[in-house]
Amino acid sequence: MGARIGAGRQKATLLWIIVVTQCVWALGCGPHYEYAIGEFCLAKFRLDMQELDQEQWCSWEDTVDLYGELTNCTYLVALKMDCFWPNLLVDDFFIRVHKTYFHNCSLSGRLLRDPPNRILGPFIAIPILVTLLVTALVVWRSKRSEGIV
Repeated sequence: MGARIGAGRQKATLLWIIVVTQCVWALGCGPHYEYAIGEFCLAKFRLDMQELDQEQWCSWEDTVDLYGELTNCTYLVALKMDCFWPNLLVDDFFIRVHKTYFHNCSLSGRLLRDPPNRILGPFIAIPILVTLLVTALVVWRSKRSEGIV
C-alpha cells in the first residue's frame, strides 16, 4: 500500500512539473521580453504610424508593411531572447496595438472597397460570355437534332 502511495505522489509530482514547465514555456520570457518588444518594436511602429495620416490607418495597403515589420520584430526579439513565439505576451501586445491603432476600422480589419476593374472585370465578363455561349450551343444543338431520328 505504501509503495502505491509513493508511486502516486511521484506521478502527481511529475505531472505538476510538466504542467508548470509548459505554462512557463507558453508564457514566453516574461517582463523582460515584454519590455524589449515595447522598446524596440512598438517604438518604431509608433513613429511609422505617426508619419501616416490617421485616415490611412485602416487602409491595409498603407499599413501592411508596417504591421509586417512589427510582427517580424516581435519574432526576432523572441528568437534572440530564446523565447517561444507566439506566446501570451505577444497576443496581449497585438491586442493592445489593435485597440490603439485599428479600433475604428471595420470588422474585417480594414477599409472596405471594391477591387480594381482589372480584377473585377473578368469575374463579371467571363460568366456572361459562358452563359451566352451555352445558350447558343443549346439552340444550335436543338435545331440540328430535329432531322436526326
